[in-house]
Formats: sequence, structure tokens, C-alpha cells
Amino acid sequence: MIQDSTPNSGAEAAAAAAAGGALPAGSTGKLEQGYARMEETVRARRPGEDFAALRRAFEFACEKHAKQRRDSGEPYMAHPLAVAQVLAEMQMDLVCLQTGLLHDTLEDTAATGEEIRRLFGEDVARCVNGVTKLSKINLHNREDRQAESVRKMLLAMVEDIRVIIVKLADRLHNLRTLESLSRERQERIAAETIELYAPIAHRLGMGKLRGELEDLGFEYLDPEAWRETRAEIESRRLASEHGLEEIRATVERKLAEEHIPARVYARIKRPWSVYQKLRKQRISIDQVYDLMGVRIITDSVKNCYAALGVIHNEWHPIPGRIKDFIAIPRPNLYQSLHTSVMGPSGASFEVQIRTEEMHRVAEEGIAAHWKYKEGRRGPAEDDQRIAWLRQLVEWQREMRDPSDFMSSLKVDLYPEEVYCFTPKGRVVVLPRDATPVDFAYSIHTDVGHTCTGAKVNGRMVPLKHALRNGDIVEILTQNGGQPSRDWLTFVKTARARNKIRHVINATEREKAIELGQKVLEREARRLGVALSRVSRQQMEAVAAEYGCGKIEDLQAALGWGKFSARQVLSKLAPSEVAPEEPAQEAPAAQERDRGGDGKDYVIQVKGLDDLLTYRAKCCNPIRGEPIVGYITRGKGVAVHSKNCPNVQNLLYEAERRIEVEWARGAGQSFNVRLVVHTDDRAGMLNQLTQILFNEDINIRSVEAHADEKNFDSAVVEMTIEVRDKKQLERIVSVMRRLSGVRDIERVH
Repeated sequence: MIQDSTPNSGAEAAAAAAAGGALPAGSTGKLEQGYARMEETVRARRPGEDFAALRRAFEFACEKHAKQRRDSGEPYMAHPLAVAQVLAEMQMDLVCLQTGLLHDTLEDTAATGEEIRRLFGEDVARCVNGVTKLSKINLHNREDRQAESVRKMLLAMVEDIRVIIVKLADRLHNLRTLESLSRERQERIAAETIELYAPIAHRLGMGKLRGELEDLGFEYLDPEAWRETRAEIESRRLASEHGLEEIRATVERKLAEEHIPARVYARIKRPWSVYQKLRKQRISIDQVYDLMGVRIITDSVKNCYAALGVIHNEWHPIPGRIKDFIAIPRPNLYQSLHTSVMGPSGASFEVQIRTEEMHRVAEEGIAAHWKYKEGRRGPAEDDQRIAWLRQLVEWQREMRDPSDFMSSLKVDLYPEEVYCFTPKGRVVVLPRDATPVDFAYSIHTDVGHTCTGAKVNGRMVPLKHALRNGDIVEILTQNGGQPSRDWLTFVKTARARNKIRHVINATEREKAIELGQKVLEREARRLGVALSRVSRQQMEAVAAEYGCGKIEDLQAALGWGKFSARQVLSKLAPSEVAPEEPAQEAPAAQERDRGGDGKDYVIQVKGLDDLLTYRAKCCNPIRGEPIVGYITRGKGVAVHSKNCPNVQNLLYEAERRIEVEWARGAGQSFNVRLVVHTDDRAGMLNQLTQILFNEDINIRSVEAHADEKNFDSAVVEMTIEVRDKKQLERIVSVMRRLSGVRDIERVH
């Protein structure tokens, strides 16, 4: 359950229950029908389960959720029941099914963990607790609560993988019933699904579930792009259906002639996958080679390769499009042969070939291998699909800051697609565009720290070189070497990023502590305060006032410039030092904080009015975007967009972060640079500028040229002035609807 998708979650649910609202007439009967359907599904697939225990969980959940409603108006219990139905169709065990029925009781009702443990056992109590969010803990903001809830869920996953399987089923049903929520909540839930839950499903090999999560999320995240992509797919499906059926029949006939047993059926690429390919490669849908295709399911690995030979003998393969995931499986254990060939009419199509077992693993992933009757909670220690999670849980102990944890997690969930080799032939799997530095840290932390150079296929390459499939990588090291901060701008793996940051932060913190001590001593001498008379207990008490756990934390904050030495001394020796008067803002600060004409504040630090702020040039945030401030000693507070690459790459220490916000009142415009990828045709530039004219947008510069990478496309680069994020989104949305526009990106 996502808290935002329920009308009466937490305290609101309790209030609704206290109000004494009864279930609408007929609701009990519908719930009973739903339970009967779910139980029937379980009986057909797992006839040996304890159905009395399953019934008890259903009745307990019904009692606890009795007075609650969803936003759609239906009884709240319909949601846990639907989650259990999804789990039943996945053939999950009794503990998983009971958890599905009970998963919202701790969060949204008066039920307690001890009560669930007593009635349903330790395993169910642990899983329900693992799925429950930390909504009742008073953390700083919604983002921090989300981060800590995800951290808790991942920790629970390591102990019992059923936690995430229930969570994914929960998220799936919430997406299926998202239409009754507000647009803002739909977008937030859809974005979280695509950024977090769909990638987790991918890493666990659950292809079928991942596909539905992505497509449903896409539908609510960008409805217009979803409709356009669906329409383009459907138009080509209708045009290609006859030809594809002929190809399928030909494949069946040819395989039968070679005595290769197989099931052959058509496969159509999902809308989200198509949209991602169009956007990333900036191509038209006619250039998507794997839009349509056939899937061959046979009985053995030997016949997979034999079927590949039959396909290549009948149609010409497209160079560079043959992928063997049987010999080298993906990290989530996905196995299949992929090839793209030129069809009889000159149209290309993709063929995927796998065994029945490979197909089951590709669709169900980690859920396909569970044997809970044997008492297993999760995968074996060496299961590759969970190894990344074990590593992540180890690394997260070093990440105290919630936003750092979420940024690192999203990077680590990136699909792994590059297969490289050590000089001795060991396979190393890395994310797309990973570098030799990522490779070095994947071998060993010390190899990464002391890395000074790299050879790829026998040739020296820069450390930022993007690795490709099949590369043989040799890392050159030097004793005493140290990682560089610059590495954070190009490494791709969470492991490399966290190890580099750990070393750099430790060094930077030592410098900040030393500088903080000197600053405090210098100011004390100037004001005539004898620090020798200040006890350690007094220092610790003042540090606590500033939210610092230790004296060293306070000294580091002084070193960064987060507080002034006079402020600290006024608390240590109030009789000798008067509190610091709020500083008047300097004209230079006014010019930076305000528009060029100095009329209004743009950004301010929460709770403070005497800190100089300026928008960072690397991302140039505009009004309405989520922002974060970082103290830069001697320069003030640099304000970045939360989506800034430098923030996402964790280039800044958490200790330097400070809360900032957009000030009220507007009047200033912001320069934004857009790059529009379009069809190369006459009149396109005129149509784009006409849109800007209609929106009363000032164009600072514009340049158009042919795209060197795609012969039939063009690139339009423009710098425009916008008032805020909403205006920019509206302009981009109108431009995207223009026929011939392939992609629009904002350049930071």
C-alpha cells in the first residue's frame, strides 16, 4: 500500500472507524466472492496449503479495515484481497498470501505487531513489518520518510525476499486502481514506480511484473506520450499483422522440418520500452528493429542454438544485433538468444529463442524458484539476483543521509548490460557506459583506490572511457594512490561512488575540523575569550544546541562556514560576547539573490536571512523546481536543482547541505537551454518558434543544424526565458505534440 493512494490511512482511518460508518450493502458479499476466487486460485496451484489459516488472516483483516474506504469509495479491504489474488496467481506460499491480506494492518489500523505474531506466527509478523512504511515516525520531510521506508524494506528483503514480492504486488494493484486519485498523486506514485519498483522487479528477473508496472506507470506519468506511443504501435501492428503471421507460420514449418519441437508466437514490444528507445536513440518508430517479433520456446539448450541456425539460414541477420544471453546470462539470471533479421518484405523483426524453463524464469524471476515448504525464507547465499542487494545493504551503512541513500539506490538499480573480462577471463558485469574505475572497484576496493590507469583490449584508455561488451580490461595501480573527486563525475556504479566518497569525505572532514578549530580560536582571541576555561561538557552542550552529536561535528560545521564562530562563542561565554546582530545583505548578495534588476528575492535559506545564496551554473534551477543548498566556504550557499548531475553524482558532503526554498513573489525570468531533436524537414524551425511566440516567450538565441548521427534528423538548440517550471513544462508539452519532434532535452 502506498499511503497516498488510500483515503483513510493512519490516523484518518482510525477516525473513520470511530465514526462508526458501516460497509455499504452488498460489500460483504463482494469481499466473500473475492476471497472465494482467491482461495480457488490457491487450491488449483498449491492444494496443500492450510486454508483455515488463510481464512483467519482474511477475517482478521476484514475486521481491522471494516470502516475504511478507498478513494474510489469501495471498501478498503478490496485492496489487500486484490494483492493476495496477485500473489496467488504467482503461486506464492501461505506466509506470502497471509502477508498480502494483512500488509496494511500495522500501518492503517490499530493492530499491533505482537498481535499478528501471536495469531499468525513469526514469519508473517516479520514480513508484514517489513512491508510497513515508517509513516508514523517524525522525520524531516516526505522524501526522508520515503528513503527510510525503502531502506527498511531492503533490509527486510535480505532476511526474507517475500517482503519485496508482496510490496511489488501491492504496488501493481495500486497502479491498476490509480484513476480515482488527484493528478499530482498519480504522477508522484507513477514516477516512484518507474524509478524504484520496476527496476527492483527487473533486478529480481520478474519480467512480466516489471513490464506491467512500467506501462501503468508510463500511462499516468505522461498520458499524452503514452497515448501517442500506443497509437504508433497499434498502427504498425495492424499493418504488420498479416506479414508477422506469415513469418510465424514459416518459422513453425522450418523448425518442424528440422525436427525441433517448439511453440512459436508473436511478440510486441511494450509501450514504455518503445518510448524509452525512441527517446534515448532519438529515432523514428520505423527504426525500432525489435518492435515486432516472434518468440520461440523449445525443449533444450541444444535446440535453442539449432533454431537460431534455422532462422539465420532463412533470413539475413542484422550485424551487431545477435545477443547470446544463454552462454552469459544477465545478472538476474535471464537467459535467451536474441537476433534481428531482415524479413521477406525488407522489414526487420526480432527473434527470441529460449527453453521452457528459461521462459518461466524470464517471466517470474526470483518467484519461480521458491520452495517455501522446505522452510526457505529467501534465495541461496550465492543467488546472483540477490547478491547486489546484499552489497547494497552493506554500503548503505556508510550513508546516513536519506537523499544520498536514494540517489545511490537509483544508480544501483540501473539495468546491467555490459559484460567485460579480466585478463584471466573472469566475467565482470557492469552498467551501460561503466568505466575502468567502476571495473577496478568491482574487482576490489584497494584496486579502485590505487587505480592510476587502464588498458582496454591492450590499449591505454582514459579512466572515463565507456566500456563495451567483450572488452578485456587491465587496471594499472600504484601504491599510495588515492581516488580523485573528479571520478565522481563519470563513475556509474554505486559501489565505486560510495567508496570514492568515503575516502574523499574523510579527508575533507579532517580539513574542516582543523579549520573550524582555528577559526574558533582566532575569533576567541579577538574577542578576549579564554577557551581554556571552557569545559568539554559546555562545548558538548553547545554542539547539541546546533544539532551536532559531537564537538568534532560542530568544528566541522564551523570549518564549512555553516555557523559563525561568534555565534558559538556567544553561547559558550554569553557574559563576554554579545549575540551576533543579523547581517545586512550586501548589494552583491542582493544582485545574486534577486533578479538582474534587484526587485525581488529568488531563493532564501530556511530560518536564516543573512546567508548569501546563488544559483549554481551547472544546473541553473528555475522557480518551482525542487532545490537543495550546499555551503561553499567563502562563497555562500550554492543552490542546485535536486536533479542536478552533480547532486545525483553525490559530489557534495551531506554535512554541507542546508535547506533552501523559493521566496514568494515573482518577476524574474530564468534562462533555459533546450535541445530539440526533430525530423529534418522544411518549416520545422518556424513551427517551434511560433509556439514560443504564442506563449509570449523571449528567445535569447536559436541555432539549427542537421544531426550528424541520424541522416534524416535535425537538431535545434535554443535559449529561452521562462518564469517557472510550470511554464517550461507547458512549452515542452506543446512542442512534443508537434509532428516530427522526436525528443526534447534541457541542457544543464
